[in-house]
Amino acid sequence: MVLQRHSRRFLATILLGGTLSLAGCKPDAAVKDPGVIGRGSKEPAPPAPDAPAASVAAGSGDTASAPIDASGSIAGTILFNGKPPAGSIDTSQDPACSLGSKPRLPVEQYAAKNGKLANVFVYVKSGPPEAMQQNSNAFTQAVVLDQKNCQYLPHVIGVMQGGFVEFRNSDPTMHNVHVNPTDIGNQTIDISIGPRGQPLSKQFLRPELMIPVRCNNHPWMNAFINVSATPYFAVSDANGHFELRGLPPGNYVIGAVHEIMGQKTMEVRVESHAASKAEFGFTLQ
Repeated sequence: MVLQRHSRRFLATILLGGTLSLAGCKPDAAVKDPGVIGRGSKEPAPPAPDAPAASVAAGSGDTASAPIDASGSIAGTILFNGKPPAGSIDTSQDPACSLGSKPRLPVEQYAAKNGKLANVFVYVKSGPPEAMQQNSNAFTQAVVLDQKNCQYLPHVIGVMQGGFVEFRNSDPTMHNVHVNPTDIGNQTIDISIGPRGQPLSKQFLRPELMIPVRCNNHPWMNAFINVSATPYFAVSDANGHFELRGLPPGNYVIGAVHEIMGQKTMEVRVESHAASKAEFGFTLQ
């Protein structure tokens, strides 16, 4: 009987101690909520397995939301009023130029067809601040200006400020690339490239329109380089069509430049996720 009483006391003592221990480890509010850390900041929950992690702003140390694309576009046509001058370019002085084709090329200054005009450079002249900011990723790839059948191809090109133009020679004859900018920020170029020689790349640092390119060896060869302050530019195609994409919403002034007939401008409003229209008309005097 005495043994039984001692056993019961011993068991009661153990149970009481266990109860007191549990009471001493009772979690407070911070431990109840595992999201509360330090001074009340919350550790962001990890992304779901199928969801991409949010991007991090460089140098900020903060998690930033992915930007929402609210861009729009401007598309249109370059119209031509008049009759393009007749004539052709004679390339017969250098037999290597024809390469078995006809030694005459169409006149390039007025590339008009069915009232539509090609080779017109269209660009953003002014716009909202976010559109006028330079994008360092916009000119990672050089724009190619080739020399083929003793003709510059394309006849008109555009490159963003700070970007490169790669000059090529696809002909079996010597060519000379002579670039004459008027802005002192862009370098004068006078280089020769041997038959199917190694391409050469040159950088253009300042916005400038219709920089002439010539070949001293073949005086009929000419092209034009346009340097844009933004990545929003285009050259009208054979149907006179052009399109500027990825424009932030806002009010813009768009310029359209022809090598001989000059420049025309137009005000255009760009809305989010919408395509605005623009139409320019050039008349041959």
